[in-house]
Amino acid sequence: MPFPQLLRLTTLFTFLFLHSPFTTYTFALPLTQQFREAPQFYNSPDCPSVDQDDSYSDSSDGENDLLCSDHHAVHVAMTLDSAYIRGSLAAILSVLQHTSCPQNIAFHFVAAASANTSLLHATVSSTFPYLKFRVYTFEDSSVSRLISTSIRSALDCPLNYARSYLANILPLCVRRVVYLDSDLVLVDDIAKLAATSLGDKSVLAAPEHCNANFTSYFTPAFWSNHALSLTFADRKACYFNTGVMVIDLGRWREGDYTAKIEEWMELQKRMRIYNLGSLPPFLLVFAGKIVPVDHRWNQHGLGGDNFRGLCRDLHPGPVSLLHWSGKGKPWARLDANRPCPLDALWAPYDLLQTPFSLDS
Repeated sequence: MPFPQLLRLTTLFTFLFLHSPFTTYTFALPLTQQFREAPQFYNSPDCPSVDQDDSYSDSSDGENDLLCSDHHAVHVAMTLDSAYIRGSLAAILSVLQHTSCPQNIAFHFVAAASANTSLLHATVSSTFPYLKFRVYTFEDSSVSRLISTSIRSALDCPLNYARSYLANILPLCVRRVVYLDSDLVLVDDIAKLAATSLGDKSVLAAPEHCNANFTSYFTPAFWSNHALSLTFADRKACYFNTGVMVIDLGRWREGDYTAKIEEWMELQKRMRIYNLGSLPPFLLVFAGKIVPVDHRWNQHGLGGDNFRGLCRDLHPGPVSLLHWSGKGKPWARLDANRPCPLDALWAPYDLLQTPFSLDS
């Protein structure tokens, strides 16, 4: 059959198929971005061996040993979705490149149940063939009922709240984890951050910013309510960014802190006590009770002004982690050919396969 005729028949069949009232069909959105394979990184000779806790062993596979080790392993948790996958891969590369013991790092990725987790898994696996990781499913529909609208629609994504559920999502054998957002890069050894002492009873550690206007994170309705404002009466409450945290998941589980966060979210649904997304519930539960970490571990706000996306400079002092929190993301500004000066510090970790590199 001549090709033009075949093309017309194929087009007609497709039209009839798609418009048939008896046909149901779904389309899987392809991953439009292609990423090049990252180099493999190896432990330095003095790296300790990773031993698994036998009480939680479910396999003799070395990968599972690391993913369930409580001895010398560094556990990193991140969320994973198609919108931020480019940033996530850059963050992973920065972690591996700057640590002395990259083979001792286990990655725990949390993806929404509504996402194409197999595609996300395949993307990470093809980019980092030797990475020790697992992808967990987060039932984002379960938290959707608790989310109130905020000043930025991007903050209302259910996956933003996954950090509040890590103790429920990750296996019990993971007792301590470093949580990282997807819009950052490390330029220092993550093992130093992971080794932060939490003392005898603290649940988490993060860089504090006590010079910030803490009252601005809550509405006048909150501060005018005597019972609510007393929440911070017995503690020196300071702002901290939840994009970089060291969390003791064992203590979190013992204290049932997920339920405490949900209680504040439920109150928010009844009376608006804050305007941001997942941050205020964390502040309500933990502000003034965390272990402070040096500011070098979260040079945040590099995404710029939340309303106009204006560029920002680094805070004074040394830098171990650069965080593009805020409205603007470095990959988007680079693609638009309108980068901020500091976006050049993110670019070397970008693993996007460009059309030019594909042709070559």
